[in-house]
Amino acid sequence: MTKKNTPNRYKKSNKKSRKLKTFPGGKVLLGKSGFIFFICAMSLGFTYMHDAVLQCPLFDVKTIMIDGLDRVTREEILVRTGLDKPANMFELRPDMLEKELNTHPWIRVATVKRQLFSTISIKIEEQAPLAIVTIENLADIVINTRGAPFKTYEAAKDDLTALPVISGVDLSLSNSTYLFEGALFNAVMEILKIKNVGQIKSILGDENTGIRINILNMSPETGFTKNSGDTKSENKALLPVKLGFDQFEKKLARARQIQRYVKSNYPNQTISAMDLFNLKKVFVTLDHQVTMEDAAQNTTAKGV
Repeated sequence: MTKKNTPNRYKKSNKKSRKLKTFPGGKVLLGKSGFIFFICAMSLGFTYMHDAVLQCPLFDVKTIMIDGLDRVTREEILVRTGLDKPANMFELRPDMLEKELNTHPWIRVATVKRQLFSTISIKIEEQAPLAIVTIENLADIVINTRGAPFKTYEAAKDDLTALPVISGVDLSLSNSTYLFEGALFNAVMEILKIKNVGQIKSILGDENTGIRINILNMSPETGFTKNSGDTKSENKALLPVKLGFDQFEKKLARARQIQRYVKSNYPNQTISAMDLFNLKKVFVTLDHQVTMEDAAQNTTAKGV
């Protein structure tokens, strides 16, 4: 009788169960692919939305409001900003339009804003011209009320014949910018700021003798213009007045006092020049009016 061998149930089996191996890099790759797909989809979506906004008639510029124009024309503004052609609100960059407008010589400050869906608002602050400065071997320059040069004077284009003409001052270079400065130019600016002087036709600066102004003598009562636009008076001669370097308001007040005195005491004579360099010793030149009795004889009165 043979014995049947039975396996030992307590003996460990040498067979090992196979497990499916996982690769961590696969998960990372799958995650990156999903992220890239999401970014691409978002980019395509934004591109579509951007194109849709730019092509939508709702955002076309329909109204352009421009305030503050005097010397600058509306057509110049439209051409410089490109608004003379159809444009979309979101294609326009207000900051770039402002920079372009500020390059115009007559524009001091420009402000551009979007309003609602189809309106562009432009506000212009123009330069305020004060005088024309002549410099030897250079083109004439227009300065503003702050004394800063802002454009070349063009007689054919600029209607500035009423402005005084300044000579005897020079440009200086400061921080890569050309400007007028110094005691002589400051004296010129001080005179131009004085009110009720009359219409000053020209101002001559000299480093040694100071300031001399030529006033349009148009008011028979005082010898000075009552306002710069008065052209109805009979007497329209230029009256040169030397003022030196300081005390301009006192000297101009003294000049008016002398005019009244001469008018009252010497009715047949007119003042042709004044020297008020020193208020303690004033020199006045008197000319006879042209009459039958005295045919253009000149007399000089000193120390008035």
